[in-house]
Amino acid sequence: MTHDREGRITARTTAQVVDAVGPRLRALRLHRQVTLAGLAAETGISVSTLSRLESGQRKPTLELLLPLARAHQVPLDDLVGAPPTGDPRVHLKAERHGERVVIPLTKRTGGVRSFKQLIPPGSPGGEPTLQTHEGYEWLYVLSGRLRLVLGEHDLDLGPGEVAEFDTRTPHWVGNVTDQVTEVLCLYGPQGERAHVRSRPAARS
Repeated sequence: MTHDREGRITARTTAQVVDAVGPRLRALRLHRQVTLAGLAAETGISVSTLSRLESGQRKPTLELLLPLARAHQVPLDDLVGAPPTGDPRVHLKAERHGERVVIPLTKRTGGVRSFKQLIPPGSPGGEPTLQTHEGYEWLYVLSGRLRLVLGEHDLDLGPGEVAEFDTRTPHWVGNVTDQVTEVLCLYGPQGERAHVRSRPAARS
């Protein structure tokens, strides 16, 4: 059995899910008729790492799956193909914080939390108001453009770009374009980092 009587994923099921990722990645790439070199150019992941992922010699991680899901234009859930446990539906409840829409992706109150932000066009008038607080934040731009003022840096981030920073550094995040910007966020208490990169280093 791969599930217990309460429908929870067992260790065996987890291993099966991980083992199935490689063949699924290869099938997606072949369906798109893309070479390993072409996919490496799209994602910034080395050819050797992609080859090891597809053959099962390298375990998939979030830092690798996010750019691959974007390149193949499939949801992350479809890329992983995790089996349903109990009610497979994810009941997300959007929250409004000022003009922004925040969609929590986790229910936990402690540790690293994930959520999606929809930032409307334009920003409040005047100069950005920088703030500081305890914690560590990781941002991944899904669509649109994001302006991040971080200390002395003023950054313009586009789709697929990532930023991570200590929130004790004065910062401000906004959208100065005429389109909605969609951002995936991970936030953790001070000292807890997401440990992900937008472009993983090549490994042999």
